[in-house]
Amino acid sequence: MHSQHNAGMHESHDAIVKRLKRAKGHLGKVISMIQGGSPCVDVARQLQAVSNAVYNAKQTLVRDHIGHCLGEDMIRSRPAREIKAELAEITKYL
Repeated sequence: MHSQHNAGMHESHDAIVKRLKRAKGHLGKVISMIQGGSPCVDVARQLQAVSNAVYNAKQTLVRDHIGHCLGEDMIRSRPAREIKAELAEITKYL
């Protein structure tokens, strides 16, 4: 569900992109570790770090959307059913 009002960047998007780029780098390391025969415990530990980084980025994105895109100005200018539908959709990802 993409509304016209959320097409722009949120303040947190730069931080989220940086976090995801770090996770991408760590994921590359995981692939190298597997290909290089690193111990499974070390690979699992690194994968957990990647997973946590992606999860935290998602949480930040969802919370930022709720805080900004569903703020008072938007609530006053949109029908309640539209707001409820968007909130139901975005909170699936928490």
